[in-house]
Amino acid sequence: MAKYVDGFVLVVPKDKTEEYKKMAEEGRDMWIKYGALEYYESRGDDLAPQEMGDEKGRAFPEMAGAKSDETVWFSFIVFKSKEHRDEVNAKVMEEFGKQSEEGKDMQMPFDMKRMAYGGFQVEVEG
Repeated sequence: MAKYVDGFVLVVPKDKTEEYKKMAEEGRDMWIKYGALEYYESRGDDLAPQEMGDEKGRAFPEMAGAKSDETVWFSFIVFKSKEHRDEVNAKVMEEFGKQSEEGKDMQMPFDMKRMAYGGFQVEVEG
């Protein structure tokens, strides 16, 4: 069975970077605790569009609608399979449910409406 990846692209205000990193570290600990193989949170660094032959790719900040005071993050979690992802995510969501009362007034350090998320079947691995 091929691996499976949950991927995210989100926009974080630059002045919320440390707050987001703390939240991401807590998320990492939770997903790894429940069986995720790998967990990555990556802050955009070199996001200028690249020329590929005669074409120029689209820049992540443009695609995500990021402003000059925001950064684009690309994040992903690796699982053994889609079924494994579903099992791990169910355990993580159950844990978040137990913690929801204590975090109910917490402000997210990014706009959830601007986050893109999807599950991806790994087709090529190296």
